[in-house]
Amino acid sequence: MAPLEDVISEEIKKKGAIPFHRFMELALYHPRYGYYANGTVRIGRQGDFITNVSIGPVFARLMAAVFADIWHRLGEPAPFTLVEQGADRGDFLHDLLTATYKEWPDFHNAMEIIIVEPFAANETRQYERLFEWQERGHGKIVWVQDIEDIPNFTGIHFSNELLDAMPVHSVVYRKGEWRERYVNVTSGGEFIWQDGPLSHRALPAMLKEVPASEGYETEVNLRAFRWIETLARKLDRGAVLLADYGYTRRDYYHPERRTGTLTGYQNHHRCDALLIEPGQKDLTAHIDFTALALGAEAAGMRLAGYTDQHHFMVALGQ
Repeated sequence: MAPLEDVISEEIKKKGAIPFHRFMELALYHPRYGYYANGTVRIGRQGDFITNVSIGPVFARLMAAVFADIWHRLGEPAPFTLVEQGADRGDFLHDLLTATYKEWPDFHNAMEIIIVEPFAANETRQYERLFEWQERGHGKIVWVQDIEDIPNFTGIHFSNELLDAMPVHSVVYRKGEWRERYVNVTSGGEFIWQDGPLSHRALPAMLKEVPASEGYETEVNLRAFRWIETLARKLDRGAVLLADYGYTRRDYYHPERRTGTLTGYQNHHRCDALLIEPGQKDLTAHIDFTALALGAEAAGMRLAGYTDQHHFMVALGQ
């Protein structure tokens, strides 16, 4: 049995079956063996999945224009803080700083950068990628482990494919009620699904508007709500920009979407065996953008826009 499988099995033996969101948390974010911490994660054409950052600098150059425009609309404050969460190797920031240095030097000089990074190995890679900018003195860069560690700021929080990797509660409708999907382990060490009661008091309210039918499966990302509430407290003036996979509530909980959006990726192939080889594959679920927007508005934010990435980037290129 692999080390992470041992860790998960021991927790189950001590506490009983665990909600899937806990399994997903350990599979992705265990500080030593998790997918994002153990060196397994591979982004790019030779990896497990591709992002708009991993295929070249164009995305960052386009976003640089957006960021500079927001800075101008806010009255060109200095310092202007750019927070990136989920920076991977630091490629986006490297390409962004290259673009702003050449095309928007005043904005470039006003920027202070905070990278939210919980893993030391990733921080090292980011530091090495951004070293030349540190040496030049262009763009003060600091690292924090959690968004709670960010001071109140004026600026932008940016993330690219961050929320879809947050652990989710997996639920199923059976015999007239919602049940949560747990993970248990057999005597032979195999992880198996097991139904149980809802594990969080917020879940019943979140599931009221879902058009349930027998056997209908879906997910709820409670962590995304805590995330947006924290950002609302931290952001004095500015914007939160996020690029991610997701749907509006109507599409997310469409009656025909009976198995939800939860899936795994390995070597660019989708894999539905989510409980096998934890820590060796990406686990992901789409975002309910309607719920996220309502949560942001409840926290005092205002929705400025929503569109798909194709139309967003085409508009920027015009």
